[in-house]
Amino acid sequence: MHVTIDWIHLATLVGGVQGFLLAGALAAHRSNRTANRLLAALVATFTIYLLQEVYYSAGLVRVYPHFFGISYPLPWVFGPLGYLYAVCASDRSRRLRARDAAHFAPLIIVLIAGSSIYLMSGADKIALFDRLQSGDAPTVIRALEPSKYLSGIVYSLLTIAHLRYHRRRIRDSYSSTERVNLLWLLWLSAAVAAIWLLAIAVDVASTLPIPLPSHHDDLVSFAIALLVYAIGYMGLRQPEIFRYDGPAAPPPSESDSPPATLADRADADAPIGRYERSGLGDAEAVALKESLITLMTRERPYRDPDLTLPDLAERLGTTPHKLSAVLNGELSQTFYDFVNSYRVEEVRRRLAKADSRNQNLLTLAMDAGFASKSTFNQVFKKQTGQTPSAYRQASAG
Repeated sequence: MHVTIDWIHLATLVGGVQGFLLAGALAAHRSNRTANRLLAALVATFTIYLLQEVYYSAGLVRVYPHFFGISYPLPWVFGPLGYLYAVCASDRSRRLRARDAAHFAPLIIVLIAGSSIYLMSGADKIALFDRLQSGDAPTVIRALEPSKYLSGIVYSLLTIAHLRYHRRRIRDSYSSTERVNLLWLLWLSAAVAAIWLLAIAVDVASTLPIPLPSHHDDLVSFAIALLVYAIGYMGLRQPEIFRYDGPAAPPPSESDSPPATLADRADADAPIGRYERSGLGDAEAVALKESLITLMTRERPYRDPDLTLPDLAERLGTTPHKLSAVLNGELSQTFYDFVNSYRVEEVRRRLAKADSRNQNLLTLAMDAGFASKSTFNQVFKKQTGQTPSAYRQASAG
C-alpha cells in the first residue's frame, strides 16, 4: 500500500517520535522521579494520540484495523496525569497514593463502555470508522464525548489553582524564587487548557453550517504536537520546587503537667492565642522577633541570594514553623517580602553614599542579595514606588 501524508501530519508524526524519546529521557531522570515519571506518562499518552491521528489520516486503519480506537480513552488521562504531575513537581516528597487512583475512574468507565467496540472484528471496525467519518457516531460515543471536555477543563482549572496556591507557599520559604518558580508548570497548564478550548471550538464549529478550513480536524493534533516540542525544549530544564514544612511542636501531655488549679481552668476557657498552633507563646514570639531583627541588622544574612526559611531558622536556633509564625503574626510579612525589604534598604543606603554614584545598579542589587535584575526592579518599585533608576536620579537631585 502506498501511503502519503501532508505537512501537518508529518509535523504530527515527528512530534510523536520526539515524544517517545522525551518520555524515555524523563522516566530515566534521577531528580524528583515521581514527578518526572508522571510527565513521562503524560508525554507518552500525547505520543500515542498523535501517532494514532497519523494512522487515521494515512488510511492505515484499512490495513491494520485492529489498532482502531486505541487512542480514544486517552483524553480522559491527560487531565489527571497533568494534575498529579503538578502536585508532585511542586513537592519532591510527594509520592503516589492509593487514593490517587480515583482520578482514573472515568478512564475505567470509558474502557468498559467501549469494550464492545474493541472486541469487534477488523471488518466491523472499518465499517464503524466509515460511519464516524460520515458523522454517524454510535450512542455510546455521543454520550461519552461531553465528559471528555468536562474532564479536560476541570483538571486544567484544578492544576492552575494548585499552582497558584503553591506559588504563595514558596514565598514563605524562599527569599529568591528564580530557581524554584512555577512559571514552567503554569505555562504547561495554560497551554493544555488552551488546547481543550480549541478542541471544544473545533467540535462545535463542525456542527454548524459554515465553511471550515481544510485541516480544521487536525488543529488539535497539531497543537498537541507543538506542546510536545515545547516540553522537549523546556521540560528537562525545569528546576525542582522544594517544600519546607516544619512539623508543629506537639502539645505537652496531660500526664507531664501538674494538677490544674482554678486559674489554669480559667485560662483554658480563654480564647486560643494566635501562636497556639505553632507551639509558640506570645513572649517567645516577641523574643524571637527581636532576635530576628538583630540578626538581620548585624550579620546581614539577606545578602545570600539563596537564603531560605530553614537556613535563617537554624541561625536563630528555632524551627521554620515558629519563624514563619512570627513573620506572619508579628511582622505581617511572608519570608520573601521580609528578606527583600532588607535588600531594598541595603541598596537605598548604598545609593545615598557619594561613592556609589558611579556603580552599576545591578551590581548594587547583587551585592544586596538579589538574584536577578527583574526581581530587583519589581521588588524595589513595589516598596519605594519608583524604579531603581528613577530613585537614583531623585536622590542625586
